[in-house]
Amino acid sequence: MTALVGAFSIILAIFLSLPAGSSSHDLQIVNAERRIDVSSHIVKTFLTLKVENTGKNSVPNMLLAFPPTQITHLATVQAMATVGKKKKKPTYLPLDVKPTDQPDAPSDTGYFSILFAKPLGPGETLSLEVLYILTHSLEPFPAEISESEPQLVYYHDSAVILSPYHIKQQTTFIKMPSVKVESFTSVEPANRAGKEIKYGPYENRPPYSYAPIIIHFENSSPFAVVEELVREIEISHWGSLQITESYRLAHGGARHKGVFSRVEYQSRHSLSGASSFKNLLAVLPPRVDSVYYRDEIGNISSSRLRTGFRKSELEIEPRYPLLGGWRATFVIGYRVPLEDFLFESPDGRRYLNFTFGCPLVETVVDKLTVKVVLPEGSRDPSAVVPFPVGQDLEVKYSYLDVVGRTVLVLKKNNTVPTHNVPFQVYYTFKPIFMLAEPFMLVSAFFLFFVASLAYIHIDLTIGGK
Repeated sequence: MTALVGAFSIILAIFLSLPAGSSSHDLQIVNAERRIDVSSHIVKTFLTLKVENTGKNSVPNMLLAFPPTQITHLATVQAMATVGKKKKKPTYLPLDVKPTDQPDAPSDTGYFSILFAKPLGPGETLSLEVLYILTHSLEPFPAEISESEPQLVYYHDSAVILSPYHIKQQTTFIKMPSVKVESFTSVEPANRAGKEIKYGPYENRPPYSYAPIIIHFENSSPFAVVEELVREIEISHWGSLQITESYRLAHGGARHKGVFSRVEYQSRHSLSGASSFKNLLAVLPPRVDSVYYRDEIGNISSSRLRTGFRKSELEIEPRYPLLGGWRATFVIGYRVPLEDFLFESPDGRRYLNFTFGCPLVETVVDKLTVKVVLPEGSRDPSAVVPFPVGQDLEVKYSYLDVVGRTVLVLKKNNTVPTHNVPFQVYYTFKPIFMLAEPFMLVSAFFLFFVASLAYIHIDLTIGGK
């Protein structure tokens, strides 16, 4: 604990040494309210900001700053502007958020730029709603627990918001999964009521203020982490999409120590292995067909499928419950009708409209690969994804293929449920290529028939006259 406090004291000294002139625009934050949800292993932070332009020129954007302890775990940042009068129900306008660099920033500090819908004029104010999500930000302490021990974790943050702007008033609320809090850093005014810890309100904090806090609490939610997921979406113009998903799943919480007792786990599950998980829920598209769930041994029968008009839910159970540090590998596959996801654009190209991300609920994916296998003869593939991803091309050979099928490979790390949004893959395809496989089959049968006739009519016997 002393080492952790020392490390955060160093971080505090770094930020206090920054010049106040790092704010390049005459912006100030009139009021800031931050709500941090640590009830699961995915940390969600909601920021409500009221920004004012106190300068003489219009400002097109503002900056969000993240300390080095958070920038490497940042999964997504989203921002919206509140539009409308207070008496009426407000509407929200999504804003572009992009990572950016600052020449006078301290080492490893991360910045994101929020681009306003229109420049903020002198004396004008703007209300913003910001969401950012952190993964792998809860540190198990102790790092190893037995089957009957609760899972305790550390959460590190700052009581005040790290910002390059002056903040007139701010408050931070931290939501816990339960009332079991071992300890928390007190930065007055600070108090705890039930599952919530409140820091503030704090008045007139200068730019780059930082007050490190550490909260030690119980979090027995399952830390479901997919270390690697490969999703293959194979398009067949003969009527269906075949989806195959290969998972390498791990429990990312405190590692299990000692001997595992199946009897104790089954009879006293509420007390034994409380942080473990033995089932997961996958949200699949509607009208799924031919669903299977298997691992290296073979088919796993412990699964239940519920189909609906808008979605299908597949509840799966691994062969054994997952405790801290344990892993499991398995494959989920299914088919869906082609007409639900493949369309034709006005320029004559065809495009696939499918969901990116991982279908498992409340899961972090460290490494995600989405492979879209196009029909043979497809050309000029391009993907439209609402966030940055890595792209590559491969070639796959299947039955009766001659030149192979083009595969568009999309890669993204640190994926969370908010990345489960539609994406599109455009490509050109000539219908004549649909006759290639039937022509090969007809040709094969014809050659076989000709060979059979030749074999029957040719006399291959050896004899003299």
